[in-house]
Amino acid sequence: MPPKITNSVAWQQAEILMQPAFIRVIDNIRKLLDESSWTGTYNDVLIWPPSTTDEIKALVTELLQAMETATPQEADRIRETLTRLPMPHPGYHLHLQRQQQEASIDLWELCYQVCFLEYSPDKETADVDTNLIDELGEVDWLRLDAKAKELVEQAFAKLPEG
Repeated sequence: MPPKITNSVAWQQAEILMQPAFIRVIDNIRKLLDESSWTGTYNDVLIWPPSTTDEIKALVTELLQAMETATPQEADRIRETLTRLPMPHPGYHLHLQRQQQEASIDLWELCYQVCFLEYSPDKETADVDTNLIDELGEVDWLRLDAKAKELVEQAFAKLPEG
């Protein structure tokens, strides 16, 4: 889950960093994949809040599909029901494979780790890593690249050994 940002300056800083961080993460993954025995594919996924049951997931999915053909009155009732249910957020994963081994890396979580200080999916808020922004308010590409490279290497180091 992305951390909540309530401060408008921090929000602008996070906006400045997210796309460059994502680009650097993907680039560093490509470099590591070239040198490794893992093969990787990228997948869009839906990420549900941790306690969501399969029944609730199925109900929400069914309601979202029903919205597509609902009348305006039905759509209002469906929206009202959905406000009381857990909703998934879109995610982007790297699915890795090597012989019989499989692993997955959540790319947005990796980007949040790059952009924020001591980011953890368990914490609701996080502070923007302002070391990645220079005195002119621009992205410090060298620091951003170094941090992205380090975090991608850590993610690969945690993969099962073959």
